[in-house]
Parts: sequence; C-alpha cells; structure tokens
Amino acid sequence: MAIRPKSYKYATSVLWTGEKKGALTVAGKPPVEVATPPEFKGHEGIWSPEDLYVAAVNSCIMTTFLAFAGRAALAFQGYESEAEGLLEFVDERLVFTKIVVRPRVTLGPGADRAQAEEILHKAEKNCLVSNSIRTEVILEPTFG
Repeated sequence: MAIRPKSYKYATSVLWTGEKKGALTVAGKPPVEVATPPEFKGHEGIWSPEDLYVAAVNSCIMTTFLAFAGRAALAFQGYESEAEGLLEFVDERLVFTKIVVRPRVTLGPGADRAQAEEILHKAEKNCLVSNSIRTEVILEPTFG
C-alpha cells in the first residue's frame, strides 16, 4: 500500500495585464482572467478574488461530498450548488463573515435521505478549504 505524503503544495501565478485586471495561471491548466470586482471600481464579467474565494468553498464541499458519497455508495443522480458570501466591515476591515452554501442533491430510487444529509454535513466538516479559512461556512441543502 502506497504511503500518502503528509503535505501538498499548490502554486499559482498572477500577471497584471493592465487596468485592474490580471491573468491567474496554474501549470498545465488554462489561465483565468481575474479583476477587481465592479463594487470596488473594477470590471464586470471577470472573475474576482471574491468570486474565487466563495467558489473555492462551494467546489470543495462538492468534491468532498462526491468522495464520501462514492465510498458510501449513495444512490444520487445529481448535485448542484449555489453559494453566497457576505463581505462586511469588521474592526474597520472588510472580511467575509459568512458563506451560505445551498447544495441540491437529487436522490436516486431507494436512496436514503438521512444518509445523504449526513454525508453532506460530513463533507462540509471535512472540506479542506472551509477548514482552512476563518469565514463561517453554513450548509443549507435541499434534496429532490
């Protein structure tokens, strides 16, 4: 049995491309255009660090759910999720104080809703991104 490493590194690069925009890159992956968001005199239609922060929590909970659901052989047919982060002034600094994640899990025939909900909460508890940030992460699932 292979031994897993005790740590992993993830590296990104960003290159300013003019105005309040840049190109975010990771080796071997397509670049992502990033910019200051419109509410801070930035650009419409471009991913912002704020978008990416909320997206990191949302996508991490999904991928963690998929891992746990696979191990538990949960009969589900679909997963989609929306997340909303709240950015507020606290102690004269802007911080994300809350991220509400609203996963919708479509269960398959014979699937156990209680098991699916347990797996979702386990995914939120074990999501490495939400475990690595100070922002409160709140899970509000729905099931179909």
